[in-house]
Amino acid sequence: MWGIKPGLCVIMLGLMLGTDKGESMRFELESGKTKCIAEDIKANAMSVGKYAIINPDEGPLSDSHKLVVRVSSPKGNSNHLGDQVESGTFAFTAAESGDYTTCFWANRHKPPVKMTIDFDWKTGVDAKDWSNVAKKGQVEVCLFFPITFLILLFLETQVDSE
Repeated sequence: MWGIKPGLCVIMLGLMLGTDKGESMRFELESGKTKCIAEDIKANAMSVGKYAIINPDEGPLSDSHKLVVRVSSPKGNSNHLGDQVESGTFAFTAAESGDYTTCFWANRHKPPVKMTIDFDWKTGVDAKDWSNVAKKGQVEVCLFFPITFLILLFLETQVDSE
C-alpha cells in the first residue's frame, strides 16, 4: 500500500525495541535475611525502580515490616539508599556499564516474619517514568529513534513513488 519494504520495518522496529529492558517481580523475604537482584545496564542508560512491601492485613504495617534497600553500581557506588522503609522509588543514569545490584535487607524479628515485596525495575526505553525523574536532555535523546523511523519511512515512500 505505501511501498514500505518489510525488511526496513523489521530493522527499525528492532532498533526501537532493542533497548527496552525491564524486570518486574514479587518475592518473599524472611526477617533477618537479604535478597539481591542484579541488572546488566549500559553506560548512560536511564534506570527507574519502585518497591513496596505488600500489606498482608488491613491497616498500617507493623514495625517488623521494614526494609533497608540499596542500589549499587558495578564499582560499588550507591545510587539509592532507603533505610527502614516500607516502600520507595529510585532513578539514575548509569555512570558505567555492568551489573547494577539492588539489595533488600529485612530487620531481624522474633518470631521470624515473611514479607512479600513487589519490585519493578526498568532501564532504557522501558523506563517510561522520565517526566518525573529525568532531565530534559536525556528525554530528547530517546525521541531520536521514532523520528528517524518516520523520516526513513517518508524518504522510502518518496523513492518508491518516483
